[in-house]
Amino acid sequence: MEGFEKYGNKKRVMVVVDHTSQSKHAMMWALTHVANNGDFLTLLHVVSHSNKLLSETPSHSSSSSFLANSLGYLCKASRPEVEVEALVIQGPKLETILSQVKKLEASVLVVPQKKPSLFGCFCGTSSSEQLVEQCISHADCFTIGVRKQSNGMGGYLINTRWQKNFWLLA
Repeated sequence: MEGFEKYGNKKRVMVVVDHTSQSKHAMMWALTHVANNGDFLTLLHVVSHSNKLLSETPSHSSSSSFLANSLGYLCKASRPEVEVEALVIQGPKLETILSQVKKLEASVLVVPQKKPSLFGCFCGTSSSEQLVEQCISHADCFTIGVRKQSNGMGGYLINTRWQKNFWLLA
């Protein structure tokens, strides 16, 4: 995989996080299924430009930092052998994700997926579904969309460039 030269045999796994349960599930999946001892796990929280006025207020800025840091502490408590860093960056979501993948030379990008809504079935794909597909198509590393199955089923639905809605029982 690309990016190994910079870190020896270690890889950088980047996970896009936000305030949703889907991002926490994707983060924990990446931590248990992708990251190995000594790897780097980067939690990337992108604050969009549309929230510019909110992000300038101390409460929103500290809320974003608190989210990223608390998720980082959760990762360290679960897997102390994995190096964890949390980044909060303001910008357009897709462009920021793609630029950070390139800048940090990520080996793997994990993007949380939401369950398609009934409304989305009638109106086409949602913006979050489009984001996952665009990351899979355009990121300079192996990209995985992850969604936890419903409570009754268990496991995860995985999307990559080569597999769509692959069910992984784990």
